[in-house]
Amino acid sequence: MNLAIGNDWDELLKEEFIKPYYLSLRKFLKEEYLTQIVYPKEGLIFEALRLTSFAHTKVIILGQDPYHGEGQAHGLAFSVQEGVAIPPSLRNIFKELNNDVGTIVPQSGCLKSWAQQGVLLLNNTLTVRAGQAGSHRGKGWEEFTSAVISLFNEKKTPVVFLLWGKDAEKKGVLINNSNHLVLRTTHPSPLSAYRGFLGSAHFSRTNDFLIQRGLTPITW
Repeated sequence: MNLAIGNDWDELLKEEFIKPYYLSLRKFLKEEYLTQIVYPKEGLIFEALRLTSFAHTKVIILGQDPYHGEGQAHGLAFSVQEGVAIPPSLRNIFKELNNDVGTIVPQSGCLKSWAQQGVLLLNNTLTVRAGQAGSHRGKGWEEFTSAVISLFNEKKTPVVFLLWGKDAEKKGVLINNSNHLVLRTTHPSPLSAYRGFLGSAHFSRTNDFLIQRGLTPITW
């Protein structure tokens, strides 16, 4: 695993990369990538951090683990690569986006444009075996992503945390900085979207908060 991300994350996470849990995780992943089909591709594991530096981050959308279907995951939570069919969870995200702020439902499920505006699309677990949702849980990724969230808790400039689903909501205990906004709701999966996600207005509430603090809103 190439540890070079290429921006301020390299310095911020250098101590994390040498901790025993992370070295154990690296060993596990090396074996997994050699013997199993794992998503995303090894070079895209840290794509969310690569595209959205710590300094540039204004919003964090926290998901669960990557899509486990062929050609879907590319290192950004909820996003799929160009030309790939839009998964059900992302369809619900686009549905809520349309209802909330009137954005025309995109034809593409690639969310790179969000990442480039300062939306960190981070999964709780950054890798998964093909066809086996949750298969890399409990291997160390949760500790790593908790470290990332804890760094943001200390950030002086305001950040919006969008915690979608139970896995994401558990990270809420790490955020106690009153400079930030934490919004929680159910996961956008068809199994739970109608129990809170749809109608949550997280996109407009995020932009209202950013504008109130003199920051540029996101073009969703």
